[in-house]
Amino acid sequence: MAKNGKVLELYEFAIVLQPKEDKDGNVSDPAKVLVMPTTVLASSPENATLMAAKQIPDENMDDLDRVTVVVRPF
Repeated sequence: MAKNGKVLELYEFAIVLQPKEDKDGNVSDPAKVLVMPTTVLASSPENATLMAAKQIPDENMDDLDRVTVVVRPF
C-alpha cells in the first residue's frame, strides 16, 4: 500500500522520440525508443506517467514536442 492508503498497481511505460519532419513531410530524424518498456508500482496511471516523465533523457528536454510517454496497466 502507498502512504495514502491506496493500493499500488503494476504499470508498464516506455518513452518514444517521434520522427522529425520538415514542412514538406520529409523525415530527417527517424523515431526511436528512448526508454525501453519499464515496470513500476504506482497508485494510478497518472502517477506512473509522472514516474516515466522523470526518466526522459536530458538531451531530449529541448524536443519534448516529439517525446511520447506511453503507459499501460501491467
